[in-house]
Amino acid sequence: MADFRATYRLQLTPAFGFAEARELVPYLRDLGVSHLYLSPSLQAREGSQHGYDVVDPRHISPALGGEDEFRALAGEGLGVILDIVPNHMAAVDENPFWRDLALREMFFDVDLRTGFHRRFFDVGELGGIKQEDWEVFWATHAKVIELVREGLVDGVRVDHPDGLADPAEYFERLADAGVGHVWAEKILEPGEELREWPVDGTTGYEFLNDVMALCVNRDAEEPLTELYEEFTGDTRRFADIAALAKLEVAVNIFEPELRRLHEEVEVENLPLALASFHVYRTYIRPSDGIVEDADRYEVGRASVSEELRRILFLQVPGNEDFVVRFQQTTGPVMAKGIEDTAFYRYFRLSALNEVGGNPGRFGLTIDGFHQANAERAARFPLHLLTTYTHDTKRSPDVRARIVALTWLADEWAERVRAWHDELGGLSDPREELLVYQTLVGAAPIERDRLDAYLQKALREGKVNTNWLAPDEEHERAVQEYAWRAAELICADPFLDRVRAAGRGLALAQLLLKLTAPGVPDLYRGDELEDLSLVDPDNRRPVDWQARRDALSALQEGAAVDDANAKLYVTWRTLALRAQHGEAFAGTYDPVDAGEGVCAFVRGGKVLVAAAVQPKAAIRLPEGWRDVLGVEGLALCVPA
Repeated sequence: MADFRATYRLQLTPAFGFAEARELVPYLRDLGVSHLYLSPSLQAREGSQHGYDVVDPRHISPALGGEDEFRALAGEGLGVILDIVPNHMAAVDENPFWRDLALREMFFDVDLRTGFHRRFFDVGELGGIKQEDWEVFWATHAKVIELVREGLVDGVRVDHPDGLADPAEYFERLADAGVGHVWAEKILEPGEELREWPVDGTTGYEFLNDVMALCVNRDAEEPLTELYEEFTGDTRRFADIAALAKLEVAVNIFEPELRRLHEEVEVENLPLALASFHVYRTYIRPSDGIVEDADRYEVGRASVSEELRRILFLQVPGNEDFVVRFQQTTGPVMAKGIEDTAFYRYFRLSALNEVGGNPGRFGLTIDGFHQANAERAARFPLHLLTTYTHDTKRSPDVRARIVALTWLADEWAERVRAWHDELGGLSDPREELLVYQTLVGAAPIERDRLDAYLQKALREGKVNTNWLAPDEEHERAVQEYAWRAAELICADPFLDRVRAAGRGLALAQLLLKLTAPGVPDLYRGDELEDLSLVDPDNRRPVDWQARRDALSALQEGAAVDDANAKLYVTWRTLALRAQHGEAFAGTYDPVDAGEGVCAFVRGGKVLVAAAVQPKAAIRLPEGWRDVLGVEGLALCVPA
């Protein structure tokens, strides 16, 4: 098994399957990647563009090339990490486990009498699987476990384990089956710790939010809050907006789940209880009678009645199934309420509205960043370090530009007011601020991409339009306004200053990701500037030839410029990781390299420094030699 130097996420589709991925291997090997990180590759619905709608987990997807092509890809010299989807399968007749009623009742969390089935979030065509059943586990995992045991797959990413009846038991089964490397796609809220499961860590959203917050000017919180409240008239804290949004989705979107819970136990204020948790879920294990201290703490700070508290703490026998279902429901309420509603209603600084993030937290100190890295290194030395996934709301380059506004706060406020005066404003000033921040982050952007993003953002917010009853006239008005604003903003010299500052902050976050404790994770194509917005914008085809050509030019000595700087930093840093693997598996020691600079030494042999505020000057300690040569960054070995 290859050392876990860096993973590279590929989004496989019928048009970009295993054969196309195999053609990329020489480029990725030259880039310094050790592992392909493949999106779900088991047989999914016909035409699936993502693979999360599995119809037969016993087979590798024929649409992606089939098992022979998969084996050929796995034999090309890079390790393979496979994204697997244990929580759900497609609840359609194309799925033999759904089509047969006996199998449906065995495999799916379904009540054939009422027709109810547990959904993935609010997606009715994705039905929850009973992985707590030993036979179901083996039937749905036999192929993956076979590939692991043959050495074709080095590890798995487990999608949405919080949907399972007993995540701890599930991870224990994977470990017992010989799956030695597992990453949990688990959203940890600030202050929440990953449980003691047999996993290598999470997929890295904690790092994403920490390294971004490190680049936020905390002194800008007050002026940007004043701008937001004055411009919008909305003085609510994000926490209040989030609480209301969670309650809305609990009552409306998850009404079927509420009904099923009420059929089992009649307790008051169940929607409020579901919406009041500060983390995705608790992990109480009724089958073993286990209630951990962390579970007691989370139930204790939620709005839970004494009756419900006693039920959740397993003090009222006969309610074990209810406890499991209740825990399976708080996660979807959190996800849909926060990520897919509140994040589209609050725009003080939209870059902070990111998966696993809290827009109420405005920045992180360098000491706080070091402490978080040290804690992750101690518990999960192979946890993933990401800044970009298929689920993120914005690409790292877009977020970095928006974060740069915190270093230009006064000028940003002046430009917002000037653009408003020139363009006439929108009926909802919150949507107007979203438009401005989106354009500052992603311009230049094509009209169809901008229109599609704004339609999704407005409907997710569920304020002036929504998916079920869209107000297309309102949406068109915002889209027309945004396109007029795009012309104005693209011609404004302010955008050039934002771009420059954002580019520096993006490079700083990239270098820290490539060198901090853990396994850096790269998202397809992100080694060149990527100004993508939320899915499906971040799944557009990648110009692979441009990346091959740019890397070849760098290998032949081409100069580093704004266009290729990310690729250069990635290539040189991963090469150093390959040369000094023992150092990156070793200690993490913070050092002082100047104000506004985050710096540390790995294993006593590699010093890393990154300016996390624009124009900060790096002051290297004596005895180190920089091998990178990029302004605002330093990657050093002993002189």
